[in-house]
Amino acid sequence: MKKTIKDIDLSNKKVLVRVDYNVPLDDKQNITNDKRIVATLPTIKYLLEKKAAIILMSHLGRPKGKVVPEMSLKPASKKLGEHLNMNVKMAPDCIGDEVNKMAKDLKSGEILLLENLRFHPEEEKNDDNFAKKLASLGEVFVQDAFGSVHRAHASTQGVGKYIKEKAAGFLLEKEIQFIGDTLKKPNHPFLAILGGAKVSDKIDVIENLMDKADSLIIGGAMAYTFLKAKGFGVGNSLLEEDKIDTAKNLMQKALEKKIRILIPMDHIVVDKVDFKNKKVEASAKIQKTEEADIPSGFIGVDIGPMTIQRIAPVIMESKTIIWNGPMGVFEIDEFAKGTIEIAKLVAQATEKGATSVIGGGDSISAVKKAGVSNKITHISTGGGASLEYLEGKKLPGIEILPEK
Repeated sequence: MKKTIKDIDLSNKKVLVRVDYNVPLDDKQNITNDKRIVATLPTIKYLLEKKAAIILMSHLGRPKGKVVPEMSLKPASKKLGEHLNMNVKMAPDCIGDEVNKMAKDLKSGEILLLENLRFHPEEEKNDDNFAKKLASLGEVFVQDAFGSVHRAHASTQGVGKYIKEKAAGFLLEKEIQFIGDTLKKPNHPFLAILGGAKVSDKIDVIENLMDKADSLIIGGAMAYTFLKAKGFGVGNSLLEEDKIDTAKNLMQKALEKKIRILIPMDHIVVDKVDFKNKKVEASAKIQKTEEADIPSGFIGVDIGPMTIQRIAPVIMESKTIIWNGPMGVFEIDEFAKGTIEIAKLVAQATEKGATSVIGGGDSISAVKKAGVSNKITHISTGGGASLEYLEGKKLPGIEILPEK
């Protein structure tokens, strides 16, 4: 287990905290969803209790190493101040003389938010000199940006080389506990539900779960590659031709390891859909198919009722459930039923005592849409990071932290 902020002395120290305030903004720079800011409050409140002087750093958007005023973190400093009912100071940059002075003058119990790290190209290049300048601002480094720990950037990994005392914040600790520890020691039966568009995005996840899971449910567009590999017709559905052999090999491996792989046995299909604008064309025909074959000229867009019926008992009997990726084009209401039903079933299994972990932006949106967010054991704050964690990869922003 990694060291956490409870394992080190923080009193009256300058604490440099990497947070993930990559929040969505509207065209007037208003934050439209502040959950990432809210997620850091337990760590920040704890540091305030310990009378630390807190220097927060984050990126926002993709300014590509240039100053883009619309991607300033000023709205985040204002929103954080509202949540804490205190003034959060805003730095004009993340390095430089003025920033150094602001950090030096920062008193215990005060907070300073640095300006967008990605206004400097050195951040994403993990530039040593840039990391050293950031590190010079604090005496302790706290990693609490799970959404960014899979990236070896100056603020996530580089600074760790130049600050001796470092630890995980509460948000990161929770992610390590629920994703890392759940994978290491799952209660059985252990079920993984994988959806989304591409098999290629999930190959490493499936490979890693082969040694741990009892069942795998495959949905979303990636299921059509598996269906094609089994010899079924998939019509005009999204298909990765170059991954058909991979899907065959994965199913063969599952057979040898006695792991159930469940793929859709019926579908909701449509002949015309406007994916770009997320709507069904007025002239489109939507129909259910009663078997795994998708008729020529049709596109699979959701799992059908027979599939839901078949996988419901598998979900309900599971003691550990990991879910990443939707079952269909759930952004379009007509094709959201399969994903929403899965979300409700996972919530019911959790109420019966299962541990459920959900990662990936679309799966998180799905549990919200289904109104069951509060019934899930853990909803991950990092899409790409949670996926790489599920793949069993070592994440640079976590690896830099010492063990207890």
